[in-house]
Amino acid sequence: MPSEKQTAVKYYVGVDVGSASVRAALVDGFGTVVAHAEQPIQVWEPRPDHYEQSSADIWAACCSVTKEVVRGVDASQIRGLGFDATCSLVVVDKQFQPLAVNSEGQNHRNVIMWMDHRAASQVQRINATQHRVLNYVGGAMSVEMQPPKLLWIKENLPKSWEKVGYFFDLPDFLSWKATGVTARSLCTVVCKWTYTSDRGWDDSFWKTIGLEDLVKDKYEKIGNHVLSPGEAVGKGLTPGAAKDLGLPEGIAVAASLIDAHAGGLGVIGADVKGHNLPCENQPITSRVAMICGTSSCHMGVSETPIFVPGVWGPYFSAMVPGLWLNEGGQSATGKLIDHVVRGHVAFPELEARAAASAHSIYTYLNSHLDLIKKSLPVGFLTVDLHVWPDFHGNRSPLTDLTLKGMVVGLTLSRGLDELALIYLATIQAIALGTRHILEVMQAAGHDISTLFLCGGLSKNPLFVQMHADITGKPVVLSKEVESVLVGAAILGACASGDFASIQEAMAKMGKIGRVVQPNHEHKRFYDKKYEVFLKLVEHQREYRSIMNSL
Repeated sequence: MPSEKQTAVKYYVGVDVGSASVRAALVDGFGTVVAHAEQPIQVWEPRPDHYEQSSADIWAACCSVTKEVVRGVDASQIRGLGFDATCSLVVVDKQFQPLAVNSEGQNHRNVIMWMDHRAASQVQRINATQHRVLNYVGGAMSVEMQPPKLLWIKENLPKSWEKVGYFFDLPDFLSWKATGVTARSLCTVVCKWTYTSDRGWDDSFWKTIGLEDLVKDKYEKIGNHVLSPGEAVGKGLTPGAAKDLGLPEGIAVAASLIDAHAGGLGVIGADVKGHNLPCENQPITSRVAMICGTSSCHMGVSETPIFVPGVWGPYFSAMVPGLWLNEGGQSATGKLIDHVVRGHVAFPELEARAAASAHSIYTYLNSHLDLIKKSLPVGFLTVDLHVWPDFHGNRSPLTDLTLKGMVVGLTLSRGLDELALIYLATIQAIALGTRHILEVMQAAGHDISTLFLCGGLSKNPLFVQMHADITGKPVVLSKEVESVLVGAAILGACASGDFASIQEAMAKMGKIGRVVQPNHEHKRFYDKKYEVFLKLVEHQREYRSIMNSL
C-alpha cells in the first residue's frame, strides 16, 4: 500500500461486474493497479438458455470489494469512481425495488443476463421487420441485446411488465445506485438498445415491434437522459452509497461502460513507441482490442462510419469519444474451453495431475502438449482434428443463433493426450473465428494491423500465440493484466477532472507489457485450417437443410 511519501498520489477506483464475479481495483494516475479484490456472484439457470442474477447480490459484492481495495488509503487521495459491467438487463419497479424476470415470481432474481437466449423468437420477429435501426447492429439484432428481452417480458410476464418502473442496463444500474441519478451511458443505449447519438430514440421502431408503451412515457423507463462515458454523473457519490462502498461522499462517479468496452479503453490507446509494431505512428484505427473472458469481443474504431455485415455498429462515441465503433464477438470462448475440458472423460486425471504439480489445469495442459508434440510445432498436432466453436450460436459475423458446435476427427481414445488435443483444437477454433471476424471487418473498410488482448484468456500463452499465428498479426498484451479494471478507473479519472479527455487518460494509464509475434513459417498450415473451418459451417448448413426438408 502507498507510503507516507506518496501522499500526493491520486487514486481512482474501477469496479468491474463480470458474469461470475465482481472485481475492484485501486489504480493510480499511471495506470498501475495498487490493490485488487474479487468476489463471486450468484447465477441462476432455471431452464436451458435462461440465465438470471440478482441486482442486490451484485451491489453487495461491489461494496465488499471496493471497501477492501481502499482500506488504509487516505480518502482525500481517492478522486473518482468508474463502473463497467456485462450488458445484462436489470428490472425494478416504480420504487426501484427488484422485480421478477421469471415465471416463479422470484423478485430477487431481477436480472436477465447478457448470455440469456430466452428471447429467440422475439429477436427473429424484430429482425423480420428490417427496420432501419438494424443497420447499426450489423443488419440483424442479437438475442443478447435488450429489445428482444423487453418484448419477452411483456409477452410472458404481463404482471411484471405492468409493475415496471425502470429497465436498466447493468452498468447504468450501478451508476444509479452510486448517485441516485437515472442517467444512462451513451455506450449502453447505443450498443444494446438502438439509441443513436444524433437522432436519439426512434419511435417507429418501438411501435413496430410492439413496445409502443415505452414511447408513451417519453422513454422514462429506458432512459431519456444520456451521458457520454466518463462524464460526471449528478453530484457524485450519495451519502448512502459512500457508506456502502467505504468511499468519501461526493467523489466523482463516471457514466459507465459495458465491460468489453472498458477493456478496450484500457488497452487500445496505449503508447507503442519502441516496440517495432506496425501500428506505431499509425492512427488508433489500425488497432483492434480483443477482450476475451467468458465470451470475446473484438473492438475496432474508425473516423467515419463503417457498416460491417454481421458485426455490431457503427456506434458513434460508444467507446472512444469522436470515433465510430464496430464490435464483433463470440458468445462462448472461455466458457467453451471450460465446457470442453471439464466435460471430457479424462478430466479427473487432468485435475489430479495438475494439483500434484501445483499448476492450473490449463498450465498443465499446455505443458502436456509440449511433451507430446515431438518434432512438430504444437499447433500442427490438430492436422486431423477440427472444431467449429459455435456451441452457443454465432454472434459474428454470421449472426446465426441456431448454429451448433462441431468436432471432426474424433477417435475411440479417451486419455489425457486426447483431452489435450481437443483443448488445443478448441483454442484454434476460437482464433479461427477471430480471423473470420477480422477479415469481414477489413473487407468492409477497416485497416487492421495489430491486436490488443486483455481479459482472463489473455493470461494463457497458448491462446495468445494461436491468435497471433492464425490471424498473422502481432498481439499486444498490456502491462496490467486487469485492463478492464484500468478502463473502469480511466472513467473515474475523467469524471474527476484530472484528465482533459478520455484519450489523454488512455495514453497515460494504458501501458504495454509484452508483444507476441506471429510465426509466419506456420502460415500455410493455418491457411489450410481456415479453409477447413469455413467448410465446417457450410456442411452444417447443408445437413440442416436436408433434415429440414422432412
